[in-house]
Amino acid sequence: MKHLLSVADLGRDGIEEVLDLTDSFVEVSARAIPKVPALRGRTVVSLFYEDSTRTRLSFEAAAKRLSADTMNFSVGTSAVGKGESLRDTVLTIEAMGVDAIVVRHGSSGVPWQVARWVDASVVNAGDGWHEHPTQALLDCYTLRERLGTLDQRHIAIVGDVKHSRVARSDVLAYTALGASVTLVAPPTLLPPSLEGWPVEVSHDLDGVLRKVDAVELLRMQSERQTEALVPSLREYTATYGLTRERARLLPDEAVIMHPGPMNRGVEIAADVADLPRSVVTRQVANGVAVRMAVLFLLLGAGTA
Repeated sequence: MKHLLSVADLGRDGIEEVLDLTDSFVEVSARAIPKVPALRGRTVVSLFYEDSTRTRLSFEAAAKRLSADTMNFSVGTSAVGKGESLRDTVLTIEAMGVDAIVVRHGSSGVPWQVARWVDASVVNAGDGWHEHPTQALLDCYTLRERLGTLDQRHIAIVGDVKHSRVARSDVLAYTALGASVTLVAPPTLLPPSLEGWPVEVSHDLDGVLRKVDAVELLRMQSERQTEALVPSLREYTATYGLTRERARLLPDEAVIMHPGPMNRGVEIAADVADLPRSVVTRQVANGVAVRMAVLFLLLGAGTA
């Protein structure tokens, strides 16, 4: 594997390879000194044109636990402010001798473009509304940890699907592993076309919750919305928010997920986010181990 640009690059076998390798890195992360020399001498640079807490810190922690050197590119303090193009920025970074570039950008397709320009491995850490493959992998890992398998499982993805790169990658990953997916959202928060999406669509959250193995709430991405797509956040919460009352509709073993950051009180009630069946913080913890597995598969040699 040279790059990780899309979940579609992996297929079922590739996803399972990452998840199986993650098991060993979860064990590493639990050690008193959570470090292995697997990528010593390698350099990983984070190239983030959008704000990020979880993904950026997670990749940085993953690289350091593998003993790689890390560099962080900050758009706010870079030559981008002086008009430097994306291509020149990328070529400048590659000239410093890096082995992997982790890219987040507000425009769809940028990681593919970067991969054409450089010899380094490229990881898509989120591009526009398009994809976020490592988030999908950590979501799969977290579900597998709790449910044993995704095969024949039913997963609901609820909320702002239209602007969610997580939703697109999750649909690809969950269905590749044998799960069925139902999207639950008002029509204004669904993509213009769902042609080719292997999903069902519902506008009745209460009806769907009674028959799922997992429900994943998506953040209302008001910063990406250029028009009023719901009458009000209060009305959205009344129809599509996971309130305490709605959480009681879930089957006993069903899991609650959220890719973060959460708008508590909007898509998920504050107390629901903290229920034992919620795996939100577990998703964050697993994110480091999953990204260790991805970096190791791209850059590693030998065994972990």
